[in-house]
Amino acid sequence: MKISTIKYYVMDALKSLKRNSTVSIASVATVAATLFILGVFLLIVFNVNAGVQELGAKLEVKIFLKDNATISDKSAIEAAINKVKGVSEVKFEDKQDALNNVKKQFGEDSESLVQGFEKTNPFPNAYVVKVSNPKVVDDVVKGAAGLKGVDKIKDVREVVDKIISITNTLKIVGAVLFAILISVSLFLIANTIKLTVYSRKREIGIMKFVGATDWFIRWPFIIEGMMLGITGALLSTGVLYYAYKIVFVKYTSSLLGITLMNPHIILGTFLWQFVIGGLVIGALGSSLSIRKFLVV
Repeated sequence: MKISTIKYYVMDALKSLKRNSTVSIASVATVAATLFILGVFLLIVFNVNAGVQELGAKLEVKIFLKDNATISDKSAIEAAINKVKGVSEVKFEDKQDALNNVKKQFGEDSESLVQGFEKTNPFPNAYVVKVSNPKVVDDVVKGAAGLKGVDKIKDVREVVDKIISITNTLKIVGAVLFAILISVSLFLIANTIKLTVYSRKREIGIMKFVGATDWFIRWPFIIEGMMLGITGALLSTGVLYYAYKIVFVKYTSSLLGITLMNPHIILGTFLWQFVIGGLVIGALGSSLSIRKFLVV
């Protein structure tokens, strides 16, 4: 394809955008809104997943032992726990360790709360198991349940299930909303191109009559749609970056130790993905709208 031909396509597309500026702006705004909402959901899902992984490193499963548990019972329990993939640490906590932890937890009030416990320590021996991923908790519980010497197991599966459920719900809602907005974007871009085609229908007929190929006629409209898509993508990326940066700066230090993803992920990862998405949306919308008008 010659440079002069490409220049003709681009200039023709720019003229068309100027002629239909109102609808073009609506198309850009819709593409931008579509990609912005997609970006918001992606950031939420990424941050929730990162938070789940970070939370996983802090989760503990406590396996309380019976007072009559023998050394062989303890060895069997520890071996069963260590077999589970994703277990990062197994620590034995005896009665005295448990009492000391309670004292630390309650601070100055501990003296009155645990008075007399030094002589008759009611706390059981236990294995404290740390996992690398919240999903591993279930495997640890299944591996230790029913073993000889195990009294009861304190786990956080209910919390883990809720976190995973929220993440999955966000993914589904995001996918449905994105599909709806993609349809709206395609519709608006297609209508923008249709307005241009209607206004140039006679010109297109003459071009076909003198031997112009379908692709020669089609390219300016496709480029016009791609320009709309790219503009919307750049606009959505800019708005998303600055909006998320404000949230990041304001709340990153007050989320109970959970670190938010750096805003630079938007410029480093989202930008090129959004640009490609905008190109595809624009080109597809244009192609769908002009196809029937080439039959003259």
